[in-house]
Amino acid sequence: MIRVDQAGEIGANWIYKGQIAVLGKDKKVGPVIQEMWEQEKYHLRTFDKIIVDHRVRPTLLRPLWETAGYVLGVGTALIGKEAAMACTEAVETVIGEHYNDQLRELLHIDNNEVADLRKIIKEFRDDELHHLDTAAPLYNTLSFIIQNGCKAAIWITTRI
Repeated sequence: MIRVDQAGEIGANWIYKGQIAVLGKDKKVGPVIQEMWEQEKYHLRTFDKIIVDHRVRPTLLRPLWETAGYVLGVGTALIGKEAAMACTEAVETVIGEHYNDQLRELLHIDNNEVADLRKIIKEFRDDELHHLDTAAPLYNTLSFIIQNGCKAAIWITTRI
């Protein structure tokens, strides 16, 4: 669970890094993307620490998630602000659902470490859902493709 969450935060960071590379100077959307990216950086630092603290093997697919995230971020930003926000909407929808699924699993485990992890995942889920609220749902086909790509990434990371 921790490895998958860290991998997701890696991908999210690189998506926003790619979007900032293209849209960072845009006075309207640049600050919005930057604010979301700052939250993602915090999420990644937190999971990087949890990985070490709990001696969890990080994902072997980090280079793939970095590259895929950056390409997705740059690619959607090059299409335009609306496509970048559609990307955010698609990714955050899947991640919000993923964190909700994890919270349901963690409710059945009663110990202090799991209680701390539940708090972190709940906080991060709420951040992701705030990002979702920020991005207006547009570009239905693009959103569909990105959502299914995120689901595939989660599935792959749970197995590798």
